[in-house]
Amino acid sequence: MTWDWQVFLNDDGSGRTYLQWMFDAWGWTLAVAGCSWVVAILMGGLMGTLRTLPNSPWLVRLANAWVELFRNVPLLVQIFIWYFVVPKMFPAMQQVPSFLLVVFALGFFTSARIAEQVRAGVQSLPRGQRYAGMAMGFTTAQTYRYVILPMAVRIIIPPLTSESMNLLKNSSVAFAVSIAELTMFAMQAQEETSRGIEIYLAVTALYAVSAFAVNRVFAFIEKKVQIPGYIVAGTAGGGH
Repeated sequence: MTWDWQVFLNDDGSGRTYLQWMFDAWGWTLAVAGCSWVVAILMGGLMGTLRTLPNSPWLVRLANAWVELFRNVPLLVQIFIWYFVVPKMFPAMQQVPSFLLVVFALGFFTSARIAEQVRAGVQSLPRGQRYAGMAMGFTTAQTYRYVILPMAVRIIIPPLTSESMNLLKNSSVAFAVSIAELTMFAMQAQEETSRGIEIYLAVTALYAVSAFAVNRVFAFIEKKVQIPGYIVAGTAGGGH
């Protein structure tokens, strides 16, 4: 077996090299993952918080339904639903770029998992935290904003690290709807060059570098915001 890393310097037929194409695809992968992460954090944080609200059974049921729906349907199926079904049901969605449809699908899928982590983080706190906020005259919203969520977020950083890395890897399913990310690049470049080993090794290295970078960023954040002496069983050390 011979290696031919020069393949990345060859023209892909459009005036760019395969190396340039690969880095363009890497950019799309990071864009899909980054935008999906924002959606996942916003919706996951909201739904996870709603699941812990006292005396709000309808909101709790709504949040539970969200979680059960999006975490029990395979991600690839959800992407196909967003890409093929939703635009047929709502014609206005036909004007939405496929990039955004993938972001919604991946973001909502991941939000269900983050919601579960937020719920677990909130419920792991002593009840005295909630009572202390109420004793200070805070409303429920203020108690969550100033007392409960700041502590819960710190607690769930380790599992959130793993989920963020999973989201980055799950972005590879975007190839199914023709998003020119790393996995699609690898498949097409391998077919054109017949150098699958070099292509897939390079793509694997980029995924590994990206995931490692995410891990290190969250490790830095965790170190900066950790609660001294506060350890929750089942979350401490997770994701590292």
